[in-house]
Formats: sequence, C-alpha cells, structure tokens
Amino acid sequence: MRFASLGSGSEGNALLVEAQSGATTTRVLLDCGFSAKEVERRLTRLGAGVEGLDAILITHEHSDHIGSALTLARKWSIPLYMSWGTARAVGADEADVDLQVLWGDEAVAIGDLSILPYTVPHDAREPLQYVLSNGASRLGVLTDVGTSTPHISAVLSGCDALVLECNHDVRMLAGSRYPQSLKARIGGNHGHLNNEAAAEILASLDRSRLRHLVAAHLSQQNNSPELARAAMAGVLGAAPTDVVVASQDEGFAWLSL
Repeated sequence: MRFASLGSGSEGNALLVEAQSGATTTRVLLDCGFSAKEVERRLTRLGAGVEGLDAILITHEHSDHIGSALTLARKWSIPLYMSWGTARAVGADEADVDLQVLWGDEAVAIGDLSILPYTVPHDAREPLQYVLSNGASRLGVLTDVGTSTPHISAVLSGCDALVLECNHDVRMLAGSRYPQSLKARIGGNHGHLNNEAAAEILASLDRSRLRHLVAAHLSQQNNSPELARAAMAGVLGAAPTDVVVASQDEGFAWLSL
C-alpha cells in the first residue's frame, strides 16, 4: 500500500492511494480539487493515469475538493463516492455518474482497499473524512475540520500513516489582511485546524504504529512548512525533517506502507 499527493491547499486537493495484492492493483483518488487537465497532468507525474482509477472519493463540496470529479467520473466511467449531503450539494444525485453514497462509520470495499468514512465538524453539507486500509496497514486522513472530537481521536488511533491538516498559524492569521469574517470562519469550530490544534489531535492518538506523518492543507498566506513541522515534531519527539509537508504545487511523492 502506498499514497501520494497531487497537491494540497486552498487551490486544490487530491490524494492518490494504491494497494496491490498479487496481480491486482487498486487505485482511488481522494478528492479531485483541480481541473480535469490538471488532474491528468499531476497523475502522470506520479506514473498513474485517470483510466487506472477504480474510484474517486470526495470529502465535501468545496471547490478545492470537488473540482473536476463529476467531469472525470462521467468521462471515464469512474464510480464516485460521497455522502448524500455532498451529492445533493454538487448535483451528483442528478448527474449522469455512477454515484455511490457513503454513510459515516460504514466501511465499504473497493478492490483491495477497505474505506471507512467518518464524520467531522466543518462548514459543509455533510462532510466526511477517511481511513483507508489494505488489511495490513491503515492510512488516516483528516483535512478541513474545525475542531477535534473524541470520535476523530478514536478513528485515527493506531494508524500506520496520517495526513493531518495544519492549515494556519494563529498569530499569522490574526495579523493577516483577511476580512474579520473570514478569519472567524477559518478559526472557528467548523473551519480549519491551526498548528497547535493539529498537534493536540496528534498527541491524543495511539501513535505506536505511526510510520509516516504528513502536514497537509497549509495556508500559503497564514502558515509555513517550518511552523507546521515544528508543531508536529514536538509531539513526536522527532526532527522537523521527519514530518512530510504536502505542498500546493507538488503535493508529495509516493510513501509506502
């Protein structure tokens, strides 16, 4: 099992997850927040292609996550997985796509992968985040969430890899040129995680199996890779360089489990 990012941030998000078992390979794209042309270009950079996708999973309806998902799903006949609320928000329930509705805490199988969606607080219709497993290893993903919950900590405990939102630094956001209303939305309980809140979530988890930690969805205006790495490394007792940062332009290269 391995995973890589096509890009992560407010301008677009997509995570490619692959599992191999014998002669079979399963590939799913978690979020599709770029244009169709850009998704294809970034997949090629990772040695993959849209035609090889077995599914597209969507967390919620915001444009930096839904992007060209409906277009690609329709063009390439790719099953599209999301909550019913998200489907209604983007019109997937009336589109000519293979829509598969997900419910929180009800796992589904896609090829060699088990997909567990779980609910989170975010300012969207019915947002979901995901844990993906090949039966031996677990990858937990948590982006676009305003605050932690006991359920989040329970679901993400014991993962072998974790992609964790580190959206902003509190002081940088407070001093930014953003309107006060936007600052309140980002920093609110249904907005995005700051570095300290992400570190608190990480500290609450069973990290005994954790091999890879990725800081994701960093604000280009209100955070820096150095600050995010320092917050995460402080919890792990590791060097900041041990924390991978998902960038907007490049994402990150394949990480194996």
